[in-house]
Amino acid sequence: MILSLLGAASALAFTNPSLQDYQLHAGEQLVALATEELCGEQGLPLMLRVWLKDCPAVVAAQQATLAALAGPMTTRTNLGLLSVFSTQVGGQKLMLGLRLPRYTVTTVGVAGQFLTISTRSDQAGGQ
Repeated sequence: MILSLLGAASALAFTNPSLQDYQLHAGEQLVALATEELCGEQGLPLMLRVWLKDCPAVVAAQQATLAALAGPMTTRTNLGLLSVFSTQVGGQKLMLGLRLPRYTVTTVGVAGQFLTISTRSDQAGGQ
């Protein structure tokens, strides 16, 4: 029993995600959040939505930029078996003079996976 617990703890510690792992995940998550807020009915002005044609694709093209933004704006609390990542990002210029809404995201990384436990935005009510 003790050996099983030690083995499980060792496996969790070995698969505890790094800040670089989280940065890739954060880029994907920020694309989803920005797409929802910028491309939805309450997002971009109507004239800009008509001009852009495919707002989600334009936002998705910014994934590498968003991931790069998330890295330095994230703090990682390494608890050995898991990590808690807190990211505060936003206000940066994305494209065409648009700004990314400010987000605060708290995510738990465990066993190589990520679970977002809190998302807040200054534009929406948050989740």
